[in-house]
Amino acid sequence: MRRRHDRNSSKSGDQFTEQEKRSRINHSKRSAGSHEVQSWTRATKQSLCLVWQKVKLQLMLSMSFLVAVFWYCRRLYSFLAQLLKRWSSYLQRKLGKNHSVLEEVDLLGYSARKWREETKQAKLMREAYSELFQNHHVKYLRQVRKDNYCVLRAVLFQIFSQGIPFPSWMKERDILKLPEKLLYSQGCNWIQQYSFGPESYTGPNAFGKLRKCMETLKANWAEISGTKDHEERRNMCNALFSDESKEHKLYEAIKFIMLYEVVEAYEQMKNRDEPIPHLFSLLFARDSSSDPLSFMMNHLNAIGDSGCLDQVELFLLGYLLEVKIRVYRLHRFNTEEFQVNCPDEYRREWNEISLLTEDDRYYHIPVIRT
Repeated sequence: MRRRHDRNSSKSGDQFTEQEKRSRINHSKRSAGSHEVQSWTRATKQSLCLVWQKVKLQLMLSMSFLVAVFWYCRRLYSFLAQLLKRWSSYLQRKLGKNHSVLEEVDLLGYSARKWREETKQAKLMREAYSELFQNHHVKYLRQVRKDNYCVLRAVLFQIFSQGIPFPSWMKERDILKLPEKLLYSQGCNWIQQYSFGPESYTGPNAFGKLRKCMETLKANWAEISGTKDHEERRNMCNALFSDESKEHKLYEAIKFIMLYEVVEAYEQMKNRDEPIPHLFSLLFARDSSSDPLSFMMNHLNAIGDSGCLDQVELFLLGYLLEVKIRVYRLHRFNTEEFQVNCPDEYRREWNEISLLTEDDRYYHIPVIRT
């Protein structure tokens, strides 16, 4: 019995050893498999990290490139826009599209657009425009560029477009000789201090520049007033008032003629040769224009640069051009100064032109239709 028991125990021990071996083998296999999985996972992670680093670097480079391209395109767009703007302005000047006097617009439509608010001033302006439309036969408006040549532009444009000829005194005298006469015959050496609008003091060059201005005025006035066909004259005016350089010469010539007339009147007043028109008495009564030099320095030189014509200078302008200038002053609506004539003393045979102003500084051209 004991031997049998020992034999069975030996058999059981052998079986246990075999099971343990199998278990150890299986465990080793599982361990080896787990280690392979871990190794594969680690390798995969490392590969993905390397790939991501490369992709990340590429993305950063791409983003930097795109930012640089965007910045460059923005600068290029800005440059091209500026270039296009300048080129457009150049073409407008060359092709005559940059008119300083615009085409006609409906008067009441213009008033409604500009004075749409419900303020006291806006209501007054709308009433004034309505008054012009209903009782003064003003149906349209031509807007004039708002600068310090504005009133001269509005007056000359109407004279040229209507074909109004030279005033009588210009037919009797050669206006090209006026600068020479003023400088040498009347000893006005101070005209070297004459300023050409926005240009600064020109000194000895003033005489030559004034002569060129007078030539431009005489040539263009003679050519346009001698053109009888209305459409052709209209096209000539549009071309002339699209050329800034020529325009400024016209206005400076008119300014100088104003100065010449003031000098003539001042000499007559001093010598008491003959009575002078009332407008000169008003002009010399001002402390700032008591003589021709102060008139030039304090008033005339500023025109085209920092100042416009005062009312007495508008009187002078109408007088020397021999036109009756009817001015509608809208800011003076419901007063006696709503409509004034410049000058207030005029001859029946003079041609008539009209101006419209909201502030006595900038002027437009009212178009009358009966």
